[in-house]
Amino acid sequence: MEIIVGIDVSNDRLDVHVLPSGEALSVENDHAGVEDLVRRLTALSPAVVGLETTGSFERLAVAALAGAGQATVVVNPVRV
Repeated sequence: MEIIVGIDVSNDRLDVHVLPSGEALSVENDHAGVEDLVRRLTALSPAVVGLETTGSFERLAVAALAGAGQATVVVNPVRV
Protein backbone atom coordinates (compact mmCIF):
# COMPACT_ATOMS: atom_id res chain seq x y z
CA MET A 1 0.00 0.00 0.00
CA GLU A 2 1.36 3.43 -0.94
CA ILE A 3 2.18 5.89 1.79
CA ILE A 4 1.31 9.52 1.14
CA VAL A 5 2.43 12.38 3.37
CA GLY A 6 0.88 15.84 3.60
CA ILE A 7 2.59 18.69 5.42
CA ASP A 8 0.94 21.89 6.60
CA VAL A 9 3.65 24.55 6.69
CA SER A 10 3.91 27.54 9.00
CA ASN A 11 6.72 29.80 10.10
CA ASP A 12 7.26 27.90 13.36
CA ARG A 13 6.36 24.29 12.63
CA LEU A 14 5.50 21.58 10.14
CA ASP A 15 2.34 19.57 10.85
CA VAL A 16 2.63 16.19 9.19
CA HIS A 17 -0.11 13.67 8.37
CA VAL A 18 0.61 10.19 7.01
CA LEU A 19 -1.91 8.17 5.00
CA PRO A 20 -3.18 5.51 5.21
CA SER A 21 -1.96 5.01 8.80
CA GLY A 22 -3.38 8.30 10.05
CA GLU A 23 -0.19 9.03 11.98
CA ALA A 24 0.27 12.71 12.76
CA LEU A 25 3.27 14.57 14.10
CA SER A 26 4.71 18.05 14.32
CA VAL A 27 8.29 19.22 14.08
CA GLU A 28 9.83 22.64 14.38
CA ASN A 29 10.40 24.42 11.07
CA ASP A 30 14.13 24.76 11.64
CA HIS A 31 17.23 22.73 10.75
CA ALA A 32 16.90 20.30 13.68
CA GLY A 33 13.19 19.75 13.12
CA VAL A 34 13.59 19.23 9.39
CA GLU A 35 16.44 16.77 9.95
CA ASP A 36 14.14 14.81 12.28
CA LEU A 37 11.37 14.92 9.67
CA VAL A 38 13.67 13.65 6.91
CA ARG A 39 14.85 10.80 9.14
CA ARG A 40 11.28 9.78 9.98
CA LEU A 41 10.00 9.99 6.44
CA THR A 42 12.98 8.15 4.98
CA ALA A 43 12.10 5.24 7.28
CA LEU A 44 8.51 5.27 5.92
CA SER A 45 9.51 5.46 2.21
CA PRO A 46 6.43 7.44 1.12
CA ALA A 47 5.36 7.47 -2.52
CA VAL A 48 5.02 11.25 -2.35
CA VAL A 49 5.31 14.12 0.13
CA GLY A 50 3.13 17.16 -0.51
CA LEU A 51 3.70 20.56 1.08
CA GLU A 52 1.84 23.81 0.64
CA THR A 53 3.65 26.85 -0.64
CA THR A 54 3.67 29.51 2.06
CA GLY A 55 5.77 32.38 0.82
CA SER A 56 9.11 30.69 1.56
CA PHE A 57 8.49 28.92 4.88
CA GLU A 58 8.48 25.62 2.97
CA ARG A 59 11.92 26.04 1.36
CA LEU A 60 14.06 24.39 4.05
CA ALA A 61 11.84 21.29 4.20
CA VAL A 62 11.50 21.01 0.42
CA ALA A 63 15.26 21.25 -0.10
CA ALA A 64 16.00 18.69 2.62
CA LEU A 65 13.34 16.21 1.48
CA ALA A 66 14.31 16.47 -2.18
CA GLY A 67 17.97 16.18 -1.23
CA ALA A 68 17.17 12.96 0.62
CA GLY A 69 15.55 11.55 -2.53
CA GLN A 70 11.94 11.93 -1.40
CA ALA A 71 9.39 12.56 -4.16
CA THR A 72 8.32 16.04 -3.07
CA VAL A 73 5.66 18.29 -4.54
CA VAL A 74 4.80 21.84 -3.58
CA VAL A 75 1.16 22.76 -4.08
CA ASN A 76 -0.83 25.97 -4.01
CA PRO A 77 -2.91 25.94 -0.78
CA VAL A 78 -5.89 27.36 -2.69
CA ARG A 79 -5.95 24.15 -4.74
CA VAL A 80 -5.63 21.71 -1.84
